Amino acid sequence: MKHVLKLLSLLVVISALWIGLLQASIIPQSHTWLLPIYFIVSLGCYGLLMVGVGLMRFPTCPEEALLLQQDIAEAKDFLKQKGVDVGSD
Repeated sequence: MKHVLKLLSLLVVISALWIGLLQASIIPQSHTWLLPIYFIVSLGCYGLLMVGVGLMRFPTCPEEALLLQQDIAEAKDFLKQKGVDVGSD
């Protein structure tokens, strides 16, 4: 919930800045309409950066990997009992 509030406050600040720039005519009108597009592109780049950082810092959990492999084996056995072909393993 904190991230949603942070993003909403950022959106409000950027919207207020954009409206202020439109009314004050500091930036030419021809460039001002591009600001929301720049914001969306910047937000997408930030999101990709955070995903990349999260993947680089992804912790390895050997015990969780074993549990996941056990769950996969149980699911394969269950599906084989139901007559579903799950591969050659």
